[in-house]
Amino acid sequence: MSEYSGLARRMWHQLEPVHSVIYFAPQAFEEAAALGYDVKSRWPSYFAWRTAPLGPAGPNLVAATYYSFSPKMIAEYVPAIWATAEPEKVLPARLRAMDRTYRALLGDRVESPDVAEAAALARQAAESVTVAGRPLAAAVLDLPWPEEPHLAMWQAFAVLREHRGDGHLAALLAAGLDPCEALVSFAAIGAAPVANFAGRGWTEDEWASAQDRLASRGLVDADGHATEAGRRVRDSVERMTDELAAEPWRALGAEKAERLAQLNLPFLGAVFESGVLPMQSTLGIGTVQAPA
Repeated sequence: MSEYSGLARRMWHQLEPVHSVIYFAPQAFEEAAALGYDVKSRWPSYFAWRTAPLGPAGPNLVAATYYSFSPKMIAEYVPAIWATAEPEKVLPARLRAMDRTYRALLGDRVESPDVAEAAALARQAAESVTVAGRPLAAAVLDLPWPEEPHLAMWQAFAVLREHRGDGHLAALLAAGLDPCEALVSFAAIGAAPVANFAGRGWTEDEWASAQDRLASRGLVDADGHATEAGRRVRDSVERMTDELAAEPWRALGAEKAERLAQLNLPFLGAVFESGVLPMQSTLGIGTVQAPA
């Protein structure tokens, strides 16, 4: 692992929870409900918040850019989410959601000079990315920057996490893992319990079929656990993901990246202490406590 690919992974662990709180925070659900979304499930607002930068995307585009969700599940929400609220209404609502969320977590500290500094560093990293082959990152980067530093910071984190995610899909394709196989192979190495992936919408039969396909390639055993070959494939995926995510951190430089990580710690700690995020995600990032 190169210096900057390793830094890319560390920064992902630092920034991802601070960005993804939008999908779990009560303030975000309140904003979604005000738009008319059913918030008994998190999925209508999840698809609306994350997809809105793409415009009124249809189910095939969402399936292509999200990859590991079942297309049948996506079709349950897309394009219906746009009949509830157009992207032009969703985009400002998600900024309101993040403003309320960060203020609830940090109070007046969101207006501190440290946050302005963090926003400037995060934006510098975000604006350095190459968008070729990165549709979600490109869509977020096309949005106007919020004037408030804490919201500009969040939007920059959105660019960076989608840039990494777009690269991750390229790594999965290069490894020959289809959408369901990507999840099965990830569960097989113990990254998260199988039950945690139920929200992605695959049926038990689809999961079993994907497991059988992986077994036929020698990547999982009869119990669904990764073989040595399976672990090597997953290692190659993660290694390529980190390498493809290194670009903004190479452009920013290690010193500035470490400064951004330091400035982000109050946000990271507040998110973890709030208990809003699930104890274990499907990303392989634990949220029990903030890292030292």
